[in-house]
Amino acid sequence: MTSPLRRTYSETSSLLEDAPRSYSSIDDVDETSTLDEHNDGVAPANKFSQSDIFWILAGLWSGVLLGAFDGTVVATLLMPIGSEFGASHQSSYIGTAYLLSVCCFTPLYGRLTDILGRKGAMLLALSLFGSGTLFCGFAPSMKSLIAARAVAGMGGGGVMTVSSIAVTDLIPLKQRGLYQGMANILYGLGAGLGGPIGGWVNDNFGWRTAFQMQAPILAFSFILVALKVNIELPDEVRYRSLQDRLQRIDVLGCLTLVTTVGSLLLSFSLKTSEELPWSHPIVCGLFTISFISTILFVLVEKYWAVFPVMPIRLITKRTPLAVSLSNLLTSISAFSMASLYNVPLYFSAVRLESAAESGLHLLPHSVAISIGSVFAGWVMRKTGKLYTLTLASSLLTIGASFFVTMWSERTSHFHLWFDLFPQGFGMASLITSTLIAMIAGVYKEDMAIATGITYLFRTTGQVLGVSLSGALLQAVLIRKLEQRITTPDAEEIISIIRHRTDVIPSLEPSLQRAAVDSYADALRVVFIWQTAINVLGFIACIPIQENPLPGTAQEQEEHYRNQRPSNQDASS
Repeated sequence: MTSPLRRTYSETSSLLEDAPRSYSSIDDVDETSTLDEHNDGVAPANKFSQSDIFWILAGLWSGVLLGAFDGTVVATLLMPIGSEFGASHQSSYIGTAYLLSVCCFTPLYGRLTDILGRKGAMLLALSLFGSGTLFCGFAPSMKSLIAARAVAGMGGGGVMTVSSIAVTDLIPLKQRGLYQGMANILYGLGAGLGGPIGGWVNDNFGWRTAFQMQAPILAFSFILVALKVNIELPDEVRYRSLQDRLQRIDVLGCLTLVTTVGSLLLSFSLKTSEELPWSHPIVCGLFTISFISTILFVLVEKYWAVFPVMPIRLITKRTPLAVSLSNLLTSISAFSMASLYNVPLYFSAVRLESAAESGLHLLPHSVAISIGSVFAGWVMRKTGKLYTLTLASSLLTIGASFFVTMWSERTSHFHLWFDLFPQGFGMASLITSTLIAMIAGVYKEDMAIATGITYLFRTTGQVLGVSLSGALLQAVLIRKLEQRITTPDAEEIISIIRHRTDVIPSLEPSLQRAAVDSYADALRVVFIWQTAINVLGFIACIPIQENPLPGTAQEQEEHYRNQRPSNQDASS
């Protein structure tokens, strides 16, 4: 049998034929890499008609659409859910449980797609997301509902990750960004429809129906994936038994990674939501657990795991490391500024606008996200380049953050409405170009894991952005309010102002001015902090390498072959 280290491929190899596995040394070639004698180790070609690709994308992207829709539906339903169960103080944990679960389990799907296949991993993700979502509609208590959201999160992150990996199998890199832009438009559409539809369903049929009505789309996506997503794995995996494949799962790596990420994010979330001090035993304990788990995770991945869930050799490479850091920092800034919290808070607490008016100010940002992602895909398809696009996109986010820090009572309505546009445009363009940079900068067999790593840092940044900015805001706000309000009942008034911005317009003029000025000062500090984070994100983008973006199947196969070290280097 021909050794996989000596195999050669013709210039006309199909895009979806799997390249030979790379090895860091000859010692890495053991019995687990022995390929089937009859097939001689060549992965089957995955060739699909245009009709097949359409239905594959329909199955994958309907899951993405539903995931985005579900997120904003839940945000709309927090109040009625809390009221029915008499546990409004626990409502925030519905969203926290989902986000923490997404962050913990997203990176696992990169390896699962190489073990269970794209179809198997996507069906697993849809099953977990679907079962968790449907159980939410029948949950008998708040605790069971929170648990169901955690189960849904186990699959929700996988839906995004696996769909991205599968599309990369189908589309050459030069066109891949454009397809990512189309997926982001669907994601934005789902997020935009979730709020109004969820509110209407709740008013007319009850909040449980908002979860239960997602079943038909889940079934549609599940059936299409089961029937159409037939992307073959390499022979070394395809002809093994399910038990043998499952033995390749890095159990210790998965456990230590989930513990690391979960403990870190939970500590920040509890610090913010429960207003615990940094010295609180729970916060310190979670930080300690995360630190110890990080050390164990690195040791397991480097010295123990045969098929690591996150290879250390990959994350320490120049481009993957730069992409991961830039995605983490950009997501921290974007989600702390516009997507969820601080900009709407500015308009409600400082400008004293209604909740509906405050939310409308995010409309240009939402539109910019869709335009920016498609624009980045079009540029990469047109030029075959991404480095300049990436740096320019990062500069846009810095500019937007700077403009927002300058907001004051004299700021024109034009700036209040459109200063967020470059933030959304730059962020969407950046995450699209850096995803392609990550995929183009690794070996073909590392593509799935690299995609999972990208989504891990992105979702982690989203949670950290909300938690860190919230902690910073409250720290500054408390200090400013205490300086400005010194009446005998100051402590009670300050508590009300911090937790209910809707009461500010009804306060007497002196207290109202104190509240508005305090929120303005605190939010300006947060916006300056976000500008600094965006500057760090720009610095993180600088080391990203400019790799060629193949425009055809043959060019892409040649690109991955050229990335591989020579046989002599591989066996040295």
